[in-house]
Amino acid sequence: MNRLGCFRLAASALLGLIATAGTALPATPLQVRTEQGTVEGLRVKGISEFLGIPYAVPPIGDLRWRPPVAAKPWSGVKRATRFGPACAQVTTLGAFAGPANDNEDCLTLNIFTPKTGTSDKLPVLVWIHGGGNMDGASRDYDATRLAALGKIVVVSINYRLGLLGWLANPALDAEGHPFANYGLLDQQLALKWVKENIAGFGGDPGNVTLGGQSAGSIDAEASVASPLAAGLFHRAIFESVVLDGIPLPAAEKTGADFAEAAGCGRDATPEVAACLRNLPVKRIMQLAGTESVQGPYISILIADGQIVPAARLFAAFRNGTFTHMPIMSGTVHDEQNFSAAIAEYFSGPPRHAITAEQFQDLVKGNFPPETVGKIVQEYKLASYPNPQHAWNAAGTDGLVCPQLMLNRVLAPQIPVYAYEFNDATAPFFFPAMPDFEPLAYHTADIQYLFPLWHGGPKGIAHRLNAGQQRLSDALVRAWTNFARSGDPNGPGAPHWPVFRPTANEPGSYLSETLPVSGTLTDQQFSDEHNCDFWAGIAAASR
Repeated sequence: MNRLGCFRLAASALLGLIATAGTALPATPLQVRTEQGTVEGLRVKGISEFLGIPYAVPPIGDLRWRPPVAAKPWSGVKRATRFGPACAQVTTLGAFAGPANDNEDCLTLNIFTPKTGTSDKLPVLVWIHGGGNMDGASRDYDATRLAALGKIVVVSINYRLGLLGWLANPALDAEGHPFANYGLLDQQLALKWVKENIAGFGGDPGNVTLGGQSAGSIDAEASVASPLAAGLFHRAIFESVVLDGIPLPAAEKTGADFAEAAGCGRDATPEVAACLRNLPVKRIMQLAGTESVQGPYISILIADGQIVPAARLFAAFRNGTFTHMPIMSGTVHDEQNFSAAIAEYFSGPPRHAITAEQFQDLVKGNFPPETVGKIVQEYKLASYPNPQHAWNAAGTDGLVCPQLMLNRVLAPQIPVYAYEFNDATAPFFFPAMPDFEPLAYHTADIQYLFPLWHGGPKGIAHRLNAGQQRLSDALVRAWTNFARSGDPNGPGAPHWPVFRPTANEPGSYLSETLPVSGTLTDQQFSDEHNCDFWAGIAAASR
């Protein structure tokens, strides 16, 4: 993981959920012709849903750990009324994602649209689910409200996860094809599918926004800088977390370790590559981790030099070598509290509150040894009500300050709209746990955009109260306004100034809270999250 203060646990403990209930309601079938063939969806409460459409050939057999291949044409009418299966995953993090599975045939997408086949084309939002690029599924995101209230077309996608989606290995990398970030290549093929087909679903292929939360944010960030994605979308949303990418030599060492552990050897030979492709998928899942912890061979984003710039993402943004477009970029106030919830969830039985030892282990396990003492000294346990709050403060500040720095880098080059989600009353999808205070935790904001989002099959769904629903309405308006024009302002949305971090005009962060009002300057955000300290840690870690 990069060394700019991102906690690996937070960056990898990210999102997923379970299927929407939309298709259980009375519905009317309808058909759309795509480049591959005709699909038949359902009209549900004014929104047309087309679910489980294959955009790629199943990446199995010799196609494992290769760039995805576009789906083959079919004859007749393909029913698109059920979500496709989730991609193979094992680290489901309790209430967060899952269920665990070993399915490699999973490259499908879903479309939610207010209308189809008309000459008046709607903006398109392509959504990448989160989950640390190791878990989660598109089926868990009910996009009907974004489509209905915002009058946009929403596309959600599945992509390869974990070791199947993000692996650099010398034997595979020597084959001459784009490598390492296979999940990112899946997403980019889905964008190509959208460009070729979305007009039939009422969408405008010339007005596409790519957005995602957590790992989905990281992937959207990567595609903004990826030369392979240029021209496939026109604005981007970074919702909680940006990363710099893992240097290729480090990722290849991890990939060689994986191959050796799997019994295939470490050499960069065709024999090793063949052995890896012949591995039973169950064996790969065994090496990927457990329900509660990712294994030691997982990489999230790799600076491979073709898909992701070899100089890594932050350098590309500093140098201006990325596709310039409007960007919405924000975080939640208590990002790291999500990983604290996961730690407490798996602490029993019986479950117990976060301990001082766990806080110390978190810092030691996620930062270079030369910085650990400084971090522990800066975030003294005596300064907080309990170790959970110290864990959250240190982890959150180390996670959000790089995003502030990136916003400052981007703002002179492109329009940036920055925000912080601050609603500490947001419903919590974990069960009640001893002495745990959810706060405005990582993933809390998803349910304000995707109704009843609750994390996974073990999560608890909650309806928003009246005040939370008003905030949801405002955020849906802002998100869809941005998808329409690159500017979140408009009727029904909060006033949202463009981010301008200059001496005479401090940059403004929208504060997403109850009631929906107010902004923070970038300096206020920096002070709140101790970003001067983290800038020093980043400098010491280089």
